[in-house]
Amino acid sequence: MLVAQEAARKAGAMLRSMLGTDLHVRAKDVRTNLVTEADMRAEALIRDIIGKEYPEDAVLGEESGSTGGKGAGRWIVDPLDGTTNYAHGYRCFCVSIAYERDGALSLGCVYDPMADELFHAVRGGGSFCNGAPIRVSECNDLAVAMLVTGFPAHRVDDPRANLLPFGDFLKITRAIRRDGSAALDLCYVACGRFDGFWEPGLHAWDIAAGALIVEEAGGRASDYVGGALALEAGRLLASNGRIHEAMIRVVAPYA
Repeated sequence: MLVAQEAARKAGAMLRSMLGTDLHVRAKDVRTNLVTEADMRAEALIRDIIGKEYPEDAVLGEESGSTGGKGAGRWIVDPLDGTTNYAHGYRCFCVSIAYERDGALSLGCVYDPMADELFHAVRGGGSFCNGAPIRVSECNDLAVAMLVTGFPAHRVDDPRANLLPFGDFLKITRAIRRDGSAALDLCYVACGRFDGFWEPGLHAWDIAAGALIVEEAGGRASDYVGGALALEAGRLLASNGRIHEAMIRVVAPYA
């Protein structure tokens, strides 16, 4: 965990220092899926720190793909979750690092450099923010819940991607937010700022760390029909657990 925390904090400091500079922003494949020089430099820094301590482990990074891997461990890295926010100067972004061994997530670390909040969890050891234990909310009624979601960059023209579920939830909840950083959204579920989260079109690096942090904070993470979370499945539903079944009834038709 110390290596993950060190890498997240150092990458976060780099991102903070580069915010507002010439970032050489470009679209990777579609106009809504951005990458900047900061993404690339942050991932290189994280890979260097991990590689020095765990040279046998594989690393899956959003920008450089999968590399290495003679052992059973794999690091899952999003060097800048919330790139579009970052490119526009909107200060909602983070660094996300998870560790998976033999196919099971064992630690997660998410760092918000603007709020200086470091969320982390170790399987079986609880979840924390800046060292203090965190727990999910006690909300048990979807009608008074505040949810958060996101919209997949690759399917902006497909209303089933999220517009229809969004409309369904909007009718029956207290409020919905869209912040543009899935990893931070999940950490906010873990500490009770949000009661639930759903989103399609996700990748392993978007959710690995945050999903574990939610679970270790007493919440639940699953697919849209309540099945076990699969990192590459694309769809994630996470909540405080108390409203999970009610959320499933809304999103299951879109699975």
